[in-house]
Parts: sequence; C-alpha cells; structure tokens
Amino acid sequence: MQIMGNLMLLSIIIILSFRTSHSLNGGWQNVHATFYGGEDATGTMGGACGYGNLYSEGYGTSTAALSSSLFNNGLSCGACYQLRCVDDQKWCLHGIITVTATNYCPPNYALANDNGGWCNPPLRHFDLSQPAFLKIAQYRAGIVPVAYRRVPCVKQGGMRFTINGHSYFNLVLITNVGGAGDVHSVAIKGSKTGWQTMTRNWGQNWQSNSYLDGQSLSFRVTASDGRVVTSYNVAPSAWRFGQTFRGRQFEDI
Repeated sequence: MQIMGNLMLLSIIIILSFRTSHSLNGGWQNVHATFYGGEDATGTMGGACGYGNLYSEGYGTSTAALSSSLFNNGLSCGACYQLRCVDDQKWCLHGIITVTATNYCPPNYALANDNGGWCNPPLRHFDLSQPAFLKIAQYRAGIVPVAYRRVPCVKQGGMRFTINGHSYFNLVLITNVGGAGDVHSVAIKGSKTGWQTMTRNWGQNWQSNSYLDGQSLSFRVTASDGRVVTSYNVAPSAWRFGQTFRGRQFEDI
C-alpha cells in the first residue's frame, strides 16, 4: 500500500510539473528583442516552422523568430507570447503585443552574446518582425529589453491540415492552432487503418510513411499543455496532395 501511495504521489507531481512548465498566462520574464524582415515583413515569410506565406496562413506580421533556448528544436512553433518593452525610457513605447513563433533565430558564434550574438545559447531572445517591433519600440533602438510571457493563442476557425508529399510519404503541415498553439504529437487514421503515431519531420510538418491514398483521414493532435483534440474524417477519400482541410479547434473541446 505504501508503494502504491508513493507511486500515486509521484504521478501527481509529474503531472503538476508538466502543467506548470507549460502554463499559459504565467509570470513575466525579462529578455531582449530585435527585429528583421523589412517594413512589410516580407523577409519573415517561410521560416523554420514551415508555415510558408504567413499572410495567407493567418499569422500576418505579428510573428517572431526564437533563439535556440526558446525554439526547442521546432517544438515551440505556433506558441504565442505577449511582449512589452521595459526599462528603456529612451526607446520603449507603451503597449503590449502578442506574437506567434514562426521562425528560428540561429546563433552567431562569431559575435559575443552581448554584442550581436543575441540568439546565442543560452540566451532567450525574440527576433520580431519589424512591424511588431515598432509597436513597442522605436526603429533606431535596434535592440531593447522586453518582458515576455506565454499566452493562449486565439485563432479564427478550425485547425488546418495541409497534406503534402506523395504515396508512402505523407507530410502534413498543421497550422492555425489555438490554445497552447504548439503541437507536440500527432496521430493519423485512415478509414481502413487504426490510429498511427506520426513523426515530426521539421517545424510543424508531421510525417507518416503509410499508404493512405483513397482513404478519408482523421487526425488526433496533442498540444504542449497535454490537451488533445480529434478531428474525424477531415479529408475525404478523394483528397489530393497539396490540399488543405479544416478540422476542430482546441476551443471546441
């Protein structure tokens, strides 16, 4: 009985630790932010999360590239953050912005962490789109101290599944994810198969090597906070590679 009690206590501690480490609307933390991509943010298109055209995908210019310490090898793609400029009366503007992680800010080991190597480990750093940066700081600042925190992502409509690849190589890009925003596991089910765990190829592109042509497809998505949403028969049996289908959203559950 004592062993069972200890195991139950350990399980509760693990669950609480997971929820705490992935909590939304948590406390503010101090880091720095820069900007890139030009005044219309065209230089932010594409990126390491695989979202492609950020305008058509609904992310717009409220986006950020994350340093390695925040990017988590791509698992943080889709996460949402609030930022405000702090402790610099010369360059800071009043206001708070909300951005989605859509890209990676690589390290520059040729420069010191405090002199150009802003995204070098172990620094946590946000490289904002220029339009987003200009809402909280002046252009000439270049780099400013900011406070940030994770917040829930508010998205319009359902989660989107874009099916790329070819037979025996189904590469599904998942976008427009509400709630925690960052997808940590995905399962796919054909109308003639059971549930199969997908592997993350890169960014938020998830891969299945099964032959699923001619089958309607369902998806089960798990976010970083442990919440799960299942979208049944999202893609009809006549789906084709290159098509995008809309599923359920975390706000629906």
